[in-house]
Amino acid sequence: MTKKKRTWKFWTGSTLLVLFILGGLWLTNLIWFKPFSITHFYEKVFVELVLDSPELTTTLGVPIIYDWSKDELNDISDAKQWENFNKAKEDYETLLSYNYENQSPENQLNTDILGYYMKMNTVEAEPFFYHNYPVNQMYGIQNGLPSMMESYHKLNDVIDIEAYISRLSKFDTKFSQLIEGLKIREAKGIITPKFINTILISEMKGFVGTKTDSLGQSHTKPNAVTSNILYTNFETKVDALKEISEEEKTIYKKEVAEAMETSVFPAYKNLISYFEHLNLKATNTAGVWKLPNGDAYYRHMLKLNTTTDYTPEQVHSLGLSEVDRIKSEMYAILEAENYRDSTKTIGQIIQQLNTEERFLYPDSDAGREKILADYKRMIDHISQNMSEAFNIRPKAGLEVKRVPEFKEAGMPLGYYEGPAMDGSRGGVFYANLRDTKEHVTYFMKTLAYHEGVPGHHFQLAIQNELQGIPTFRTVIPFTAYSEGWALYAERLAWELGFYENDPFGNLGRLQSEMFRAVRLVVDTGMHYKKWTREEAIDYMIQNTGMPTSDVITEIERYVVAPGQACAYKVGMLEILELREKAKQELGSQFDLREFHNAVLQNGAIPLDVLEKVINDYIQMTLENQTV
Repeated sequence: MTKKKRTWKFWTGSTLLVLFILGGLWLTNLIWFKPFSITHFYEKVFVELVLDSPELTTTLGVPIIYDWSKDELNDISDAKQWENFNKAKEDYETLLSYNYENQSPENQLNTDILGYYMKMNTVEAEPFFYHNYPVNQMYGIQNGLPSMMESYHKLNDVIDIEAYISRLSKFDTKFSQLIEGLKIREAKGIITPKFINTILISEMKGFVGTKTDSLGQSHTKPNAVTSNILYTNFETKVDALKEISEEEKTIYKKEVAEAMETSVFPAYKNLISYFEHLNLKATNTAGVWKLPNGDAYYRHMLKLNTTTDYTPEQVHSLGLSEVDRIKSEMYAILEAENYRDSTKTIGQIIQQLNTEERFLYPDSDAGREKILADYKRMIDHISQNMSEAFNIRPKAGLEVKRVPEFKEAGMPLGYYEGPAMDGSRGGVFYANLRDTKEHVTYFMKTLAYHEGVPGHHFQLAIQNELQGIPTFRTVIPFTAYSEGWALYAERLAWELGFYENDPFGNLGRLQSEMFRAVRLVVDTGMHYKKWTREEAIDYMIQNTGMPTSDVITEIERYVVAPGQACAYKVGMLEILELREKAKQELGSQFDLREFHNAVLQNGAIPLDVLEKVINDYIQMTLENQTV
């Protein structure tokens, strides 16, 4: 019998079949079981996270996955949040199951970073699962969701438009889940202070366009829907699309308005009613010490935010010593400029300066436009003169924009939002223009350097663009690192001469540093030493001279984000200490640009991991020196 000859088609088909089977086994292992490779595990954790969070996917601009979920909102039901939490705990145990010693140095660093983050947010966080305020004036769902829709949801075609409308129709479901969680917290005695609730109620009423008549009854203002940011954002972006007819645009606008009338506004009104009820139970106690196991919760939040083991007492003492040091440097400048007055506190002198006409902008549209233009000019200038200190730069651009007016009241003077992962959007420095008097000219450089260049934009955009590392490393947040870098950037700008012949600008820089030192004192003061909101406000005014409105916003921010404000100064001091160590050990071999490379090229990391990274950089530089 003649043996049948196997053709190339047979072998090709057989090979493809084997590859298909192997690929299926690999995919099955990746999705449902422990991945064979730890590098696959890193990616699995990130992919599962974004697949389970349509809003995070939209905010990050994750390619491909964004299109799968752009018509959905996060499920924040209590059951789903526990499901996510328990899954995260399982992932942490899986990470620990990989043999650490067998991992490459690069993967050991990956594991150190991811392990720290997972442990702090699962094992150590579990006793405090409900110890937060999901609705707050800083980053609450009630203002974060419209901001996500306005800033990150794309409106480039019909599919984007229909996804936008779909999301609007789901606001009521999400807010019902939100209220479910708030009621669980209420039963446990975890209630936002009354003065915070007052801000929230006012903010939400402004958002839905309600007014109160002489009898105390609330009524929706005419055109509340069409003047709302969710409608105006849609209208502006869709009107710019040329491939859609005017008739279609009109239909879509009507659908947006209907979704807002039937889902968005009722959701907000229900939340307003709930908070009006909650305020009957709320107190004006500011600190989280009032919560169940509140002292332990605050210690956890300090560790989470500073990535150190500092106790509240250590942080408080550090703040007091830094306040004294910075105060003496500020007094030296004031004396040289003939502003020293022994009868006044540093805060009173600064507040006097802040009223001088030469340092202020007109309270007008033109004044606000000038503020934005001046911030852009400052950023452009320093961007063009960074070669002495940096040889890596972000590719992403940086815009300067106004904080959306509907949420100005509860937001800080400025903040930064990073670029999209897909490159569709650069970084944005948002300036809060609610009151032009808050943008005192001699302080503006420092804010521009902190939020823009070489601060947050350099660090976060470079992190977003890192290559050859697990995806989670491009987005993982560590406040002490990122905010410590931004505060370090303020000082670096001074060291590089950007305040030369500008004593008041340097005074503004020192005031900014004083502000961060004071934060250590007032945050621990409220949450550990049981200070009142008013005591914290008085201390900050006396020692910073910031406008009272700014101070109140800041103090109320620390009330809802315990420990977060302590990360800035702790992180800055650690970076300075590590830089000094590198200088001492490397001597003439120290290169500031290489030090900055070592700090930035790994993205955000815990401070103890940063210390290890810098030690490795020092050792490698010394070894290269002897070769």
